[in-house]
Amino acid sequence: MGVQYEIERGRAHPLGAKPDKGGVNFAIFSRHASSVELLLFDEHDDPEPVQIIKLDEKRNKTFFIWHIYVKNLKPGMHYAYRMDGDRDVHNGHRYNSNKMLLDPYALGNTDNLWVRGDAVGDKDNLKTSMRSVIIDIAGYDWEGDAPLKRPMSETIVYEMHVGGFTRHKSSGVKYPGTFTGVAEKVPYLKNLGVTAVELLPIMQYDDKEVLRISPSGKPLNNYWGYSTISFFAPHPAYCVAPEEGQHIKEFRDMVKALHKAGIEVILDVVFNHTDEGNHMGPVINFKGIDNNIYYYLVQNDKQYYMDYTGCGNTFNCNHPVVTKFIVECLEFWVQEMHVDGFRFDEGSILSRDMSGAPTPYAPVLWQIELSEALSDTKLIAEAWDAGGLYQIGYFPGYKWAEWNGKYRDDIRRFVKGDPGIIGAAADRIAGSSALYQSSGHLPINSINFIVCHDGFTLYDLVSYNEKHNWENGENNNDGINDNLSWNCGAEGETDDANINKLRERQIKNFTAIQFVSQGVPMIVAGDEIKRTQKGSNNAYCQNNDVNWFDWTLVSKNKDTLRFFSKMIDFRKRHPVIHRPRFFDGSVNERGIKDIDWHGVLLCAPDWNDPQARVLSLTLGGFGDEPDMHVMLNMFWETLDFEIPKVQGIQWYRVVDTSKSSPDDIAEVGTEVHITGDKYLVEGRSVVILISKKI
Repeated sequence: MGVQYEIERGRAHPLGAKPDKGGVNFAIFSRHASSVELLLFDEHDDPEPVQIIKLDEKRNKTFFIWHIYVKNLKPGMHYAYRMDGDRDVHNGHRYNSNKMLLDPYALGNTDNLWVRGDAVGDKDNLKTSMRSVIIDIAGYDWEGDAPLKRPMSETIVYEMHVGGFTRHKSSGVKYPGTFTGVAEKVPYLKNLGVTAVELLPIMQYDDKEVLRISPSGKPLNNYWGYSTISFFAPHPAYCVAPEEGQHIKEFRDMVKALHKAGIEVILDVVFNHTDEGNHMGPVINFKGIDNNIYYYLVQNDKQYYMDYTGCGNTFNCNHPVVTKFIVECLEFWVQEMHVDGFRFDEGSILSRDMSGAPTPYAPVLWQIELSEALSDTKLIAEAWDAGGLYQIGYFPGYKWAEWNGKYRDDIRRFVKGDPGIIGAAADRIAGSSALYQSSGHLPINSINFIVCHDGFTLYDLVSYNEKHNWENGENNNDGINDNLSWNCGAEGETDDANINKLRERQIKNFTAIQFVSQGVPMIVAGDEIKRTQKGSNNAYCQNNDVNWFDWTLVSKNKDTLRFFSKMIDFRKRHPVIHRPRFFDGSVNERGIKDIDWHGVLLCAPDWNDPQARVLSLTLGGFGDEPDMHVMLNMFWETLDFEIPKVQGIQWYRVVDTSKSSPDDIAEVGTEVHITGDKYLVEGRSVVILISKKI
């Protein structure tokens, strides 16, 4: 058995494995377990523990927290728990002493031996389980780093997948698919100009399970990562040396590199469900620790799980113990890992009380909102769930921003040429005041996105009318059917130069509109270089070229990349298009209102025309800030737009999406002077003018 470590009673707090100079304190909550064992391993792949320590219920339990101190134990050792207790599944208890359990507060785990099937049923899975790693988080040299605290109104979000960003053979990084690989690509992100990366789930999930085999014979796995196993632990596959317990260091190194470039880190977090699934799923941690507390169960037969998530189970977020877990987890990522914000997948789950009913005063949401440790942390909700809740515009709390699905849908309709929706498009461009203003919210509560990881890429949005998910092996039945997309005249790839030119213009139209909209823009990694998923709108299981960032496109589609980068820079330089508050009708010294709406004729928007496809707006700058005039022609024919005549200024063209690069967007100082009182706007194009004083 090797070295046998001496033990002491230990402390009930903090939860998890906490090393100090003399050893390690272990503490874990379980209300209903009757016995708890701590298993210690020298190495991540040891088939047998070097020591099994049975905790004494009288000595090693305070209320419902089990604890023990192991003397002389060092960081780098591995551990797991076994628990026993009531096995009456009809009353919600699933204790099984044959199952190895991960510590919910573990800071790192290894999955080299993991066999998912062995965690189901009654089989002993000692030799095929995951193991937690004892990690000492003290002593890291942050070099003065701290969360950046950039104002939300100045934020430009770049949604990306840590693995997919550098896993392609063209990435050229030393360690593809890792946090370290992302750090190597920071110069690219800095040059692009985004201010924050929003990382698809980086908390540990099971990427080893083969879901099915694709029609072309490829194994399909959980690629996106939306089924968390361990919420404090960075995903081991994104680490270079997880077996050495380097999870925390490697993640911190990435954060530090991004912060040095002025780029914030936002984590996509999945507190709505876990990877333990339904009653047929594996026992990994929460099920075997206290199933009755951690999950919503069907009350008349608690062997079954309430599924508000569409993923098999639902985390009981507003139980006091679970609320504590979630809040402490978030505070850990901010205080110890310097994370700048979180995006909450199916965030509406967190607004459900312990009976499953939505409540405006959900304890977990308000504890997050009011936490001093999270006071400067960006909070973003996906304000809906699979149980029918749709809370865009009224998600509980005030500082929570929301993925604005209505922005996505209305701007998609407008740009593809649907008639009669200019009123909705105008409200979206102005910050969705109809959704947010009356409740005391602000434009910064709206995350404006055209596409996200879930759905078409931007290139595919203008290249496909239909989803093409055949490679997922679900007979193309998965993914939404109504994508509000338009293929510009041909389905998928084509050699037709006119169609390809129109697609390029539509991409620029979407981008230009997004970056002149009030609110917070979010783009998806690869859209700036026309990344395609070949028409898949649900690439959740494709850990291959379908999803990976192809770095050869950076040079191949450099004109599109240039347009994105210049639009990002344009937005940063013009506060008039990222105001922190809604328009109020104020007038500047030149007599221009903060916002004025037009059609092709000044002051004559066609709000009531069911065929209207055009819109223009003037934004009044204050102080030394330039004024701006934006003309949006989503009709297919060229139209003559009137331009405001204002004493003391002249108009200069910055953007015309109908023109080829580099004339589509001007370099600073090379804007084109516009004479006359009209501008001919090509069909399906956007023109942006700025003022300069005479």
